[in-house]
Amino acid sequence: MTVNDDKLHLAPIGPAPHHILDIGAGTGIWCIEMGDQYPSAEIIGVDISDSVPPLLPPNVRLEIDDVEDPWTYSNPFDYIHSRYMAGSIKDWPKLMGQCYRRLKPGGWVEFQDFDIDYYSQDGSLTPDHALRRWLTTAYDAESHTGRSLRPGKHLEQWVREAGFANVHVVKSPLPLGMWPKDPKLKKIGALNWSQLWEGLQGMSLRLYIDFLEWHRDELEVFLAEVRKDLKNPSIHALFDLSVLLYLRWLNLFNRMLTARRYTVWGQRPP
Repeated sequence: MTVNDDKLHLAPIGPAPHHILDIGAGTGIWCIEMGDQYPSAEIIGVDISDSVPPLLPPNVRLEIDDVEDPWTYSNPFDYIHSRYMAGSIKDWPKLMGQCYRRLKPGGWVEFQDFDIDYYSQDGSLTPDHALRRWLTTAYDAESHTGRSLRPGKHLEQWVREAGFANVHVVKSPLPLGMWPKDPKLKKIGALNWSQLWEGLQGMSLRLYIDFLEWHRDELEVFLAEVRKDLKNPSIHALFDLSVLLYLRWLNLFNRMLTARRYTVWGQRPP
């Protein structure tokens, strides 16, 4: 949420929404905070894994389900939220179609996701660096999974194809590492670096061993090279985040949200 200036959402959902869905809820932290902020709302968080905390607000419910299966919710939603599902969804257009159908007129859908493609604006990250080679090899592995690590750049197209109109986009490059001078970007870069550093092996094991059939020893040597690049302060790596807001609304919202990212919203025609 640091990217969003600590806001739980960007969509203007009003002071008293009734039904909210969170796609890929994880541990439910976002749902819990939304439940506290909007006591009028019933908030459902959905994830394929079981990581439900022991205590939840009375208006929050977490469910184990696959959002790519047909939805059976009885009530339409005022707001549907999804964040950081890169590598998790096989059929994004189908998912967005389900969102469109299960959204109330006047409701909002907000997607925030990555284009996981590390680059540098100053040429400090090159194709020869292990960090870039790790990523391009992972792209090869993802072709075997049927899931994309780079949904961000396609989100606008998928939004339009789902039937939403008046779609707008703002792109936000995010740093990887503590090299930015700006304090906020430095904090964001540190968080991104920590997530990649701690999750590097776990993310790589399945992709490289299960799908690309690398040997474990071979992978560990390669990951040591990647970690060396991650610790190199002269590499100024970036990647892009997309935030999409699309509106099923009866009147047109004709203003850009001021946000340093892709921001996309659209109107469902009456």
